[in-house]
Amino acid sequence: MRAQRASMQNVSLGAHYVVHMPQPDDFAYWRERARALIQCDVPPDRVSWVEPGGTGDLFAEGGPPRRTRRLPSPGKDAREVRVPRRFLRLARNAILHSDQTRFAQLYLLLWKLQSNPRIMEDKADPNVRRIEELDKSVRRDSHKMHAFVRFREVRDESGADHYVAWFEPDHHIVRANAGFFMRRFANMNWSILTPRGCLHWDGTTMRESGPARREDAPQGDPVEELWKSYYSSIFNPARLKVGAMLAEMPKKYWKNMPEAKLIPDLIAGAQAREAGMVAAGAREAKERPATLDAIAAGVSACRDCPIAECGKRGVMGEGAETAPLMIVGEQPGDQEDLQGRPFVGPAGQLLDEYLAQVGIDRNAAYVTNAVKHFKYVQRGKRRIHQSPTAKEIDTCRWWLEAEREVVKPRIVLALGASAARGLLGKTVSVSRARGTPIPLEGGAELWVTAHPSYLLRLDGEARETQAELFARDLTSVKARLDALPA
Repeated sequence: MRAQRASMQNVSLGAHYVVHMPQPDDFAYWRERARALIQCDVPPDRVSWVEPGGTGDLFAEGGPPRRTRRLPSPGKDAREVRVPRRFLRLARNAILHSDQTRFAQLYLLLWKLQSNPRIMEDKADPNVRRIEELDKSVRRDSHKMHAFVRFREVRDESGADHYVAWFEPDHHIVRANAGFFMRRFANMNWSILTPRGCLHWDGTTMRESGPARREDAPQGDPVEELWKSYYSSIFNPARLKVGAMLAEMPKKYWKNMPEAKLIPDLIAGAQAREAGMVAAGAREAKERPATLDAIAAGVSACRDCPIAECGKRGVMGEGAETAPLMIVGEQPGDQEDLQGRPFVGPAGQLLDEYLAQVGIDRNAAYVTNAVKHFKYVQRGKRRIHQSPTAKEIDTCRWWLEAEREVVKPRIVLALGASAARGLLGKTVSVSRARGTPIPLEGGAELWVTAHPSYLLRLDGEARETQAELFARDLTSVKARLDALPA
């Protein structure tokens, strides 16, 4: 205390000191001035901290003007200012808060630390609690900036790609987060516009500029439609918790996020989608039909995917109930839908020709499709085939597995990638999978080849090449069938 009283003799009694901050987020400047004031034993109530654009004493509250002095300079023998690391960590964030009293709050805590070095451990101290609150609020704002900045593509004056984002931070966090975006988008030319200042990165240099307006940022670009489709597809209604979502993604950020336009409709439809997921899970959990007749009845009544509403009927497989060979196509075509039988159209007729050439009796095999209904679009009087989606194939896989459980084939021949997905639950390349058997659950072997409709779409040399490969695949299957033990 004697040293402190001696030091105070270097400070004019009754003088008040005003520190004008050059930037609202300049921690280094605050630390330098605060250290000097502490070394000169200037109490907190004799210092005013004014950020850019501010005037006067924040604590004067309308009282008479105080006599201000030039900031004192500590002498050569000034005491060392000591602080714990936790204070520095909290102070670096707290200084970014928009609370105009933050500089004074930090200086008050710094003053207390000189006489009570362990005050940071005192959770009951209101000054410590306030600094912790400022730190938490700033960290949360930075997290939101990392998560909710959405860049939109524009063209700069030279015609090069440039990406621009708009964000409205609550605190002075823009410059502090420049490094995060520079590292994450190092190879992009981008700008982040905010009402508190802007950042611009050209791949080499970071540049700052003054505050921007919302209308300075672009309103959208073509990529947003793709992003919205992706966001919609990954939205999981079974895990939706509106309260938790709003806590993590407050509505004030929605106007800058293209996917936010989808959220109200996604929430509104979540209950119906969740019910659909529950129903699908219930189907997986229940026992599959034990006979082909029961499966046929289930296929006819199935409405678990949109294709069921498109075709007139579900086309069940046909053939020997205990056939050693199961042939699986993609889906029924126009003629199959009309006749209610698989592989009776042009592709089926071509398949019959090749089966006869290699010596496989179709009547001794079981023939079916991965998808049981005909998916098409109407063009005048014609119904044009449409390929099923992966989700539609996966939905119908339950019926295909039921058929396989009843028939128990030793060899399964998949005609095309859709048929292979229906059996494997994943997409494979026909060119890579053909020629090598793939083991299936239950001990069967899967052989993959092209769909005969693929051959019908080719001509010339390409048709000859693919026809040769198709015949070779069927010959390999015939040889494998002949090698099976009786």
